[in-house]
Amino acid sequence: MTWRKTYTGAEPLRVNKWLASEGVCSRREAEALIADGAVRIDGQRVEDAGRKIEPGQTIEVAKADAGALITAVLNKPIGYVSAQPEPGQVPAARLLTKENLVGIADTLPTKTTSLAPLGRLDQDSRGLLLLSEDGVLAKALIGETSKLDKEYLVRVSGQITDRKLALLRHGLALDGKQLKPAKIEHVEPQRLRFILNEGRKRQIRRMCELVELEVNDLLRLRIGPLKLGDLKEGSWRALTSAERDALIQASK
Repeated sequence: MTWRKTYTGAEPLRVNKWLASEGVCSRREAEALIADGAVRIDGQRVEDAGRKIEPGQTIEVAKADAGALITAVLNKPIGYVSAQPEPGQVPAARLLTKENLVGIADTLPTKTTSLAPLGRLDQDSRGLLLLSEDGVLAKALIGETSKLDKEYLVRVSGQITDRKLALLRHGLALDGKQLKPAKIEHVEPQRLRFILNEGRKRQIRRMCELVELEVNDLLRLRIGPLKLGDLKEGSWRALTSAERDALIQASK
């Protein structure tokens, strides 16, 4: 597959930096592609890893199709861990079988496929989970500069008050560090909608504990523009190229 685009920036920019910002590959992968002779500017091969592209120049990159990299969209049930399992725990990747697949996947995971969670979902939580071997997508979703938000529907026990909602929205700290403002909506008698722009460990559960609320159920509905939709619990599907592009663009 050849990726082609004309650079429209105002100033010259290093090729590897621009390709990474466009979601084509990481900077390190760009340098490897240059070394392999896979990068051309206005038809001429790029040989210098430090080369800059000028405004108006067109770059061509011959690269493996990102679609060949497995990215699974899973509706994770309670009882499965998204990260590396400890003894006695079951990894969510076990659910990525042909029987649980909805639609078509170009490649099915095997026992040797290394799939990382792009935003963890703890064992007691359920809903949208992405498992992927795509490094560029991982940086877009969980990199330090990612601007993707995540949406959750949370059922709690305890009295929900305006003061508690105000604290949840802006006023709490975890591990000695102030949390970013969150969008919290009281949608049902004991159900809250959380929209977060960060992902601390067990963040929602710990936030609720600080205001004397207990989480009884936590469902992740959305990551940026990607929604869980009607995917049944325990089922998975392949992320489409259009969804991948949308996630990368929304993360900037």
